[in-house]
Amino acid sequence: MRRALAVAGLILAALVAYLATWPVPAAPVAWRPTPSVGYTGVHETNTRLAGLRRIELGGHEGPEHVAIGPDGLLYAAVADGRVLRMKPDGSERMVFAKTGGRVLGFDFDAAGRMIAADAMHGLLAIDREGAVRVLVDEIDGEPLRYADGVVVAPDGRIYLTDASRRFAPREWGGTFEASVLDILENSATGRVLVYDPATGAVQRVAGGLSFPNGIVMTQDGRGLLVAETGRYRIWRIAADARNLDLSRADTTVRPRWPAGAAPPQAAVLLDGLPGYPDNLVRGLDGRIWTGLTKPRSAVVDALAPYPALRKATLRLPRSMWPVPKPYGHVIAFTEDGKVVADLQDPTGAYPETTAVTETADRLYVQSLHAPWLGWLPR
Repeated sequence: MRRALAVAGLILAALVAYLATWPVPAAPVAWRPTPSVGYTGVHETNTRLAGLRRIELGGHEGPEHVAIGPDGLLYAAVADGRVLRMKPDGSERMVFAKTGGRVLGFDFDAAGRMIAADAMHGLLAIDREGAVRVLVDEIDGEPLRYADGVVVAPDGRIYLTDASRRFAPREWGGTFEASVLDILENSATGRVLVYDPATGAVQRVAGGLSFPNGIVMTQDGRGLLVAETGRYRIWRIAADARNLDLSRADTTVRPRWPAGAAPPQAAVLLDGLPGYPDNLVRGLDGRIWTGLTKPRSAVVDALAPYPALRKATLRLPRSMWPVPKPYGHVIAFTEDGKVVADLQDPTGAYPETTAVTETADRLYVQSLHAPWLGWLPR
């Protein structure tokens, strides 16, 4: 009995030592999440996203971002680095371009080129024939590690999000794996950048963000809306701002300001969302759509103030990491922060919903991992 107890004690001591000291790639920092608004009010649990209709992708998966191009065709960025092109009903599908990386967001410029944020290769321009050219892959000698979202302004400038300066998808097993590490660490190294095609210059609009993701412009062209995935919120940031540090910014939600007054350089538009906001896509009638790729986890929120415990979590097998369960969820909101649509599928049958592309007759539902593109009649 004594020997058995001694062996058990040694095993326990070894386990404690492992959980306390084994090297891990992340260096978590303490932070305090805003309490979740929960599944109440406008976010009351529903099944409006269930029963999606399908557009098959011919063996491709992960239609992370889809959009109607200037030619009226539907474009979809998929997991293997390809961009697919098809008619809006999914017919006549073809491979439009191959980047060899992972396009997470794209927009079109005035010349009809696709401007793509590729998480592994940086900011790309893809011409009408599908030829790929790198526009930006480093900034001041530092690699662009995680290009994520992109929007082209009316004046031609290109705004993009660099989700993490710590974890590059090509070095950490892919976009999802790198995002999990960055969000568990929560050191807020993400930033919003602007690229001027006329000069080739890249400037920092704002930094200090925890995994900034989707990005769109306000209708007046003066502001940017940015999803901060790692902290469950949406920012409004002035498009002409430069070098803002939002890591210590007042996070009070300020979606409205006095009539006639200029909005502040940066303000939190939506906070305490019940999940992780991903892409931002402008819809119709002033709506902006985002997808909540995963619901919030009470365990993850409880661990937020305790870096040592989060570090110990990373020493567990990946199957034991506190990754929330699948839950389909997309919402639409207006530029003043009012949620005007909420569609859910608690079964998570269509995994990791990233946003919605809205046309006159359809809602195309984007997904990080689904093997088909879902849609609903509008």
